[in-house]
Amino acid sequence: MTLNSKTLAALLVVILFGGIMISSAFGWWNTESTKEPAKFTEGEFAGTANPADIRGSYTFGDVEKAFGISPAIMAQAFGVGGADPAAFQLKELETIYAESPVEIGTASVRMFVAFYAGLPYDLATAEETYLPKSAVDILLEAGKLTAEQGTFLETHTATPGEPAAAPAPASTVAATAAAEATPHATSTVTAYAIKGKTVFGDLITWKVPQAAIEQVIGAPMPDPATSIKDFCATKGLDFEVIRPALQAEVDKIKP
Repeated sequence: MTLNSKTLAALLVVILFGGIMISSAFGWWNTESTKEPAKFTEGEFAGTANPADIRGSYTFGDVEKAFGISPAIMAQAFGVGGADPAAFQLKELETIYAESPVEIGTASVRMFVAFYAGLPYDLATAEETYLPKSAVDILLEAGKLTAEQGTFLETHTATPGEPAAAPAPASTVAATAAAEATPHATSTVTAYAIKGKTVFGDLITWKVPQAAIEQVIGAPMPDPATSIKDFCATKGLDFEVIRPALQAEVDKIKP
């Protein structure tokens, strides 16, 4: 049988839309990206959503679906206004806290969610992560903090217009002094840590190969005077994803 152009066109339409209808009926057709974090695979919390997988593209509404924390609480914790907090994207925190001397962003949300929901969170990898005082107040009022978490937040709480953290307890000062007095105890991590004001030129100065930088950011090397955080904002990248990837390259050179 020979098909003319009109018959063929009609057949294609039937096949296309028929396939969509069938896919929809079976739940295979989805035009929206899912925002579902990975789950813990073992231990007490196996099968529970893992806060460490929260992304900058998530909204407060997505956080509520995964962890049961209302957008109103999230908005209060991070000082976010607006009529619809559920629609607020986490990566926008970088703009709200652009003038903060410390990083308040997606990593901060991960930590807050973990503390609030009573889920595991590795403080050993959170040295550059801070919470705004409003978030800490909510955690304290709700009785959500362990002793270890409370001690950590003594030096990782940011208050607008004030120093990033309260003075370290005497025990912490003593421990720091002892570490500084011990040979090889000083760390290069602080000196070579990527922060909000770090520019690409710093990475070159630290001897990070340009090829490694370009592989991480997925683009040609920008102007060395460009801050990594600003570059991510311009290109729609998640700074909280790019930063640790670049930091890993820095640590290879500056262990």
